[in-house]
Amino acid sequence: MPIINRIAEFRDDMQVWRRDIHRHPETAYEEFRTAKIVAEKLAEWGIEVHDGIGQTGVVGVVHGANGPGGPGIGLRADMDALNLMELNQVDHCSSHDGKMHACGHDGHTAMLLGAARYLAETRNFEGTAYLIFQPAEEGYGGGLAMVEDKMFERFPMDTVWGMHNWPALAAGQFAVHKREVMAAADTFRITVNGKGAHGAMPDQGVDPVLIGAHIIVALQSLISRGTSPLDSAVVSATVFTGSDAFNVIPDTAFLGGTVRAFKAEVRERIEQGVIRIARSIAEAMGGSADVNYNRGYPPTVNTEPESAFAAEIATDVAGDGNVRLDCDPSAASEDFSYMLNERPGCYLWIGGGDGVTEKSLHNPHYDFNDDVLTLGASYWARLVETALPRAS
Repeated sequence: MPIINRIAEFRDDMQVWRRDIHRHPETAYEEFRTAKIVAEKLAEWGIEVHDGIGQTGVVGVVHGANGPGGPGIGLRADMDALNLMELNQVDHCSSHDGKMHACGHDGHTAMLLGAARYLAETRNFEGTAYLIFQPAEEGYGGGLAMVEDKMFERFPMDTVWGMHNWPALAAGQFAVHKREVMAAADTFRITVNGKGAHGAMPDQGVDPVLIGAHIIVALQSLISRGTSPLDSAVVSATVFTGSDAFNVIPDTAFLGGTVRAFKAEVRERIEQGVIRIARSIAEAMGGSADVNYNRGYPPTVNTEPESAFAAEIATDVAGDGNVRLDCDPSAASEDFSYMLNERPGCYLWIGGGDGVTEKSLHNPHYDFNDDVLTLGASYWARLVETALPRAS
């Protein structure tokens, strides 16, 4: 079952929407123009609109052929841009200095709008489709904000589904992961307290830089000796500062970094290990350590029945051989994880390129591939029609 003909007919409209959003990027919780465009288009197509959810989020409600009632399904697209200066030379280049759609959320929004238009016209399903246009995915937890704003209580969806463009995957393909898709993303900040001294007289002080160096080395044991070889995780110390002078041992040193893990139990064990190692090494060397461990987005984990179903729908739309089941998860993070913690569902990748690294996500030269707009919208539409079939 290829791209839906009706969706193909308004492909040019979808490109116009996408490029207009690209030209006017809005970052976390500032998606006022984008949300207004979404709400106006949904209303134009006769879709019930609820805005201001999770601050700037929008939910469209499309009832099937028999009206309200029956099961519900949620489809999610993110709307926000990044704080990044665009370096593309295209007509639809960002008009806001220092902001750009470098992650393809403009395309995500356009694809879900395309599906919304088709579903509103045809209503070839029974039940309710909830169209979730989410703010603030890029580090500010818009997914969590919508959950905390009682989205699932207000809109009784049984499952929830997400999709992200993936430039390293060829256009025309999908990638579906059975379970883990994206990692948890945590940060740690460690202040090492010592006693300052002259750099030539280290015996008169307690060197927090030396203590910090030992902490950094020891943190790697959390992976090499504290994590099963069958589990993937990352501990990276990325910041280390002490004195600004070459001949001064400072009173304090600061180090920080990131932790990535795909399983909740691995994440918990690493968090406790970071705290234990920092404090114990500092104490053993005559100092102390203050540890601030901040949990970011949780792992994005599909439920297996829904991932199998998503693969079937993607195959129907893209054709045999165009759905990858062998792609490794990504150590990047995604706040759709908060929604998957509330309902079963699947988050898949839609190919958007040919694997050209220099035009990957979060790159100032990135631009969403408009050639996949109809493919993504068709996936959404077929997902709804198949999950909520009309009675014969």
